[in-house]
Amino acid sequence: MNGVLCRSLSLAVVLFLSSCAIKMGKQPRNEVQSLYSARSTEFRQAAGNLLGPDFIGGNSISTLVNGDEIFPAMLSAIRSAKRSINLETYIFWDGAIAKQFTAALSERARAGVAVNLILDAQGTAKMGMENSAQLKSAGAQIVKYHSVLWPDPRRYNNRSHRKLLIVDGTVAFIGGAGIADLWAGNADSTKHWRDNHYKVTGPVVAQLQASFVSNWLKTRGDVLHGPKYFPPLEDSGSLQAQTIRSGAHYENLDLMYLLAIAAAKKSLRIENAYFLPDDLVRKELVNAAKRGAKVEIIVPGNKIDQKLVRSASRRHWPELISAGIKIYEYQPTMVHVKLLIVDDKFVSVGSGNFDNRSIRLNDEANLDVLDSDFAAQQVHLFELDKRQSREIPLNEVGGLHVENPFEQAAALFSPQL
Repeated sequence: MNGVLCRSLSLAVVLFLSSCAIKMGKQPRNEVQSLYSARSTEFRQAAGNLLGPDFIGGNSISTLVNGDEIFPAMLSAIRSAKRSINLETYIFWDGAIAKQFTAALSERARAGVAVNLILDAQGTAKMGMENSAQLKSAGAQIVKYHSVLWPDPRRYNNRSHRKLLIVDGTVAFIGGAGIADLWAGNADSTKHWRDNHYKVTGPVVAQLQASFVSNWLKTRGDVLHGPKYFPPLEDSGSLQAQTIRSGAHYENLDLMYLLAIAAAKKSLRIENAYFLPDDLVRKELVNAAKRGAKVEIIVPGNKIDQKLVRSASRRHWPELISAGIKIYEYQPTMVHVKLLIVDDKFVSVGSGNFDNRSIRLNDEANLDVLDSDFAAQQVHLFELDKRQSREIPLNEVGGLHVENPFEQAAALFSPQL
């Protein structure tokens, strides 16, 4: 296949996909001024009011590292449920982990607990008929988010990429892990991904519950409310936190990234599975480095499930590295972490990636935290991953340009990645 034909076919596919994209609402088009640090009361005031529900205190958040910690904690919470279980996930693939979740959820549903599942139709296509049948037979209510058979392609391009579990309205889980054997183990082989997940208690759980309920209302038309879902919540710790949810018509994730980067005065750490920022975000990252912030980014190396994303991302690295930004590729296995740390104070975790699909096409949910001790815990994990990563020198990517069809496709597909 010659180069002209490759370009023509790639462009045709991209134009088709672009036509499938959901019509976007208003979004930032210009740089966000750097007016204050993420450590300041001004940042808390701005982020609290611009991004959705305000920061609320009294929370406790436990960091769960890799499947060996993530899945036992989630399964224990499910098995202890007395009133309700709400699970929204992009990935639910048949295997040992999926069968454990199916058994635990089914047992609770048979015991009279309200079990509600929002499963993305595309991401859970490999769920397995046996798991689905077992859950339905037990009485679990299942919504397949935006069926692949839906006739409107714009709807099909909007996926629920969230990873939310809320039990009895009192304990919640959020992070990057899906329900699949890929996340099993301890990132100890190329078959087991590296990821973080978070167990949350305290008043902010109600905000996480509201994120689930919003998509349940969107898909089923039912309002889940009352003490079964929103019980009184007492303080369980000292952390200030807020939930932000993002989707095709409310791009809070994009605004959060821009606000956070603009508030980086001393340090900015990003660890993300799919790092493909647009022109405006790249400009903000360069500006952060120019004003003296130490900007470090960890991304997957060769061991990545989306090769096209990596190829498209690397095209822009000369611009970033030339500005003093350090980029590291994680070596042992696929790193699926979604972590943002600003000035050792502000942390954002959840399902959101640093790409156009997360920012403008998919439904996402993140948890923002303002706390130095919690930030220090995340910095420690970041540094551990950095030790197992390779810094990318400018001369490795400085001359990178699109020549072959794969790289051509990477450049053209960027708006849909």
